[in-house]
Amino acid sequence: MNLSRQDGPIYQQIAAVLRAELGQYQPGDFLPSEMRLAERFEVNRHTVRGALQVLEQEACILRIKGKGAQVLGSLLSYPLSQSSAYSSWFEANGHDVRTCLVAKRSRLATTVEVTHLALQEGDYVLEYKTLRFLKGEAVSLISHCFAMRHQLMLEQYQKGSMRDHLRRYGHELERDFSAIGARLPSVDEAARLRMAVNQPVLTVETLSRDQHGHPIELAFTVSRSDRFRYHVVM
Repeated sequence: MNLSRQDGPIYQQIAAVLRAELGQYQPGDFLPSEMRLAERFEVNRHTVRGALQVLEQEACILRIKGKGAQVLGSLLSYPLSQSSAYSSWFEANGHDVRTCLVAKRSRLATTVEVTHLALQEGDYVLEYKTLRFLKGEAVSLISHCFAMRHQLMLEQYQKGSMRDHLRRYGHELERDFSAIGARLPSVDEAARLRMAVNQPVLTVETLSRDQHGHPIELAFTVSRSDRFRYHVVM
């Protein structure tokens, strides 16, 4: 393919061509290798990397070391409201949702957990860490924190919606508050979410209470910012 410097930086022109061709792929597909793209556009691989970097910054692709450039789908939008629940909302809107338990432990409660879960200094909490998949793609890592008194009702939890599990034990949860932020992921978070460590994640801290107003769950959610967005429903 003939490219002219008179039309702007070569890597930008390559990015424009690849961007226009993304509709030929399904989310999860991989673009041709850097070597094949370099041969196609008659440029070196450094120039190809520049083009791929542009597409990654636009959240069109995700570069995975050892695998290549993976095509991403459109942003998933989730409404934050008092009663909204992730799994139920996405399933109702036709998305394939899967949540699995990746770790659980008891540990000393942090100051934030002591405050929001109405604990005493020195108390322990139960932490259940889950990984949520939408359409087969890992998008969120969640740490669910509970007072130790809820241990019995949590022992049988293995997968699926945590809210649905708690409902079976008589707890109808509603969101008390959600605090939204952004930061860079830890190495573990980036690995589990299959993303680059220099790519920001969205964070949400949520306190949920039961129908009697008792604080039950403090959850810390980390989501891929290139796949996920929140909008607040008043």
